Amino acid sequence: MTDVLDRATETEMRNSELALRNQQESARQTESPLIIEGNRCCLDCEDVVPKKRLKAYPDAVRCVYCQEDFELKEKQINGCC
Repeated sequence: MTDVLDRATETEMRNSELALRNQQESARQTESPLIIEGNRCCLDCEDVVPKKRLKAYPDAVRCVYCQEDFELKEKQINGCC
């Protein structure tokens, strides 16, 4: 009986984690770029996002440094690494 309950708990936890990841991905995709004086700027530091970054990642809404911080914080929140 315990094995069945353990598996059910694991399945529920996995489903919750997947739902949270999907919700975060949806939120990330809906972030609108910040435009200041015709330039795309980082949502966090408001510096101009370099053209080289925009060429590599046309949908980027953060500079490289803020994006790294953002992803690190997400990993910490999700209990990863």
